[in-house]
Amino acid sequence: MRFLTALVAGVLFGGGLLLSGMTDPANVLGFLDVSGEWRPQLALVMAGAALVAAPAFRIVRRRHRSLLGEPVTLPDRTRIDAHLLTGAAIFGVGWGIAGICPGPGIVLLASGESVAWIFMAATAIGLLITGRLRSNPG
Repeated sequence: MRFLTALVAGVLFGGGLLLSGMTDPANVLGFLDVSGEWRPQLALVMAGAALVAAPAFRIVRRRHRSLLGEPVTLPDRTRIDAHLLTGAAIFGVGWGIAGICPGPGIVLLASGESVAWIFMAATAIGLLITGRLRSNPG
């Protein structure tokens, strides 16, 4: 059941990315280009996602379990530290350069475009490096 739930959620998410045009790096880069030909679609996609997610987070906070009965641990909403700020900065710079983030990157793998494979390889390398740095502090 868990696999089926994850599959349905992934297909819905990927379909939403395709439908909204957020798998096209030009749309993302156009959103970030506020001094040029700005494309506001990404702001609308983000607002729509927040409207859908807000009630779900409210329900999970009260229940502490998923609909399948699994325990749910939500992230600490008050702690801002160097790891969070560094990760956010690296994510933002990568997103601004490529116009792709991991969700759309996974969807783009199906297109067979080399840029998607290069981006996801770089993402995997970054995850491996982060894992090593976190397990060997200092």
